[in-house]
Amino acid sequence: MADTSDNTGFCRDCLAAARGGRRCGKCGSPRLLKHPELFQLTVAHVDCDAFYASVEKRDNPELADKPVIIGGGKRGVVSTACYIARIRGVKSAMPMFKALEACPDAVVVKPDMEKYARVGRQIRAMMQDLTPLVQPLSIDEAFLDLAGTERLHHDPPARTLAKFAKRVEAEVGITISVGLSYCKFLAKVASDMNKPRGFSVIGEAEAVEFLKPKPVTLIWGVGKAFAETLARDGITEIGQLQQMQENDLMRRYGVMGRRLYSLSRGIDDRRVHLNDEAKSVSAETTFFDDHASLEALTPPLRALAEQVSKRLKKTATAGRTVVLKLKTADFKLRTRNRRLESPTQLADRIFREGLSLLDKELDGTKFRLIGIGVTDLCDEDQADPPDLVDPDASRRAAAEAAMDKLRDKFGVKSIETGYTFGRGKRGHTP
Repeated sequence: MADTSDNTGFCRDCLAAARGGRRCGKCGSPRLLKHPELFQLTVAHVDCDAFYASVEKRDNPELADKPVIIGGGKRGVVSTACYIARIRGVKSAMPMFKALEACPDAVVVKPDMEKYARVGRQIRAMMQDLTPLVQPLSIDEAFLDLAGTERLHHDPPARTLAKFAKRVEAEVGITISVGLSYCKFLAKVASDMNKPRGFSVIGEAEAVEFLKPKPVTLIWGVGKAFAETLARDGITEIGQLQQMQENDLMRRYGVMGRRLYSLSRGIDDRRVHLNDEAKSVSAETTFFDDHASLEALTPPLRALAEQVSKRLKKTATAGRTVVLKLKTADFKLRTRNRRLESPTQLADRIFREGLSLLDKELDGTKFRLIGIGVTDLCDEDQADPPDLVDPDASRRAAAEAAMDKLRDKFGVKSIETGYTFGRGKRGHTP
């Protein structure tokens, strides 16, 4: 077991204990990692540095010191760019002609997704050597929970991750950045702080003060449009959110208000989970008698949407596509789906999309089964941004959050909507 009794830190290059000074007393490296909570934190976010470009530079050493853009042709867009090109103003999703205006001497490489996927799988397998709790977010990034691994690796998670970073460089030939914290939100924030080859730590004791001066866009789900909405309300910094009550935020911004309240205070109870365990979340029911009318099919559809929503919220996931399933009296199956503009875990959105799909199938046919579900699962942080088109959506989301609290406290049947009582009407709002 490594000696961590001094609780000061270690050198990321030679892993020797850091006992003072700005450089390692053993190897002279300035890459010292020190933090008072360093050896207690277990949640990490690992992100490959400029992944596609790094793989191309690895495979073609002549590109090592050149600005590299991964993308398609002069009329395409930038997939990613190396840090040299980024310093000169090249950004992901930028039109290629603008990228070449900003960096005319860049080398443009057509993306090789098969190769990148192969390298991504190699790194993923190395992550799973550290812990079984690996939650991939994309081909080149993932959350890891290393709680309980100290006995296996004979090191605390911080040192295990430092060894992992060195192993990736040596065996794969690219670099990674690591964020270490007590929760997923701040682990992700930390991994972005000192790229490339970064290793940043955010502890629980410092979280509120660390977040206070940061812009609201640091919070997942606060994009450009929502940031403008907050700015119109006079909110630009996270510290302002820390002064507001949860009920007020939810009244203003619906379900997003709860996220603003929690994350602004560094509160994030989501677990690192294996999101490849399920490809979809759904629920269905078979009737004793066949039904053909909207009035008969609406209540069970709403109840099923609430079941799906509950499972999504419990697993901290969301779905991008709503799927309606119907089985006719003669056992013929119909499935209809609709891809949403943003992922959802709300019963209200799942139900409304399902109801719209159902409406188009009501031609007098009798159905013996109905089901609703979502596919294209993702992490809940991407779910249900404020709806600027439907002003009532935030109010309904806030009402649903309030119902969830009551059900958690008093049971599922403690509160029901008009839909589940069998009074569903077209356009009715619960």
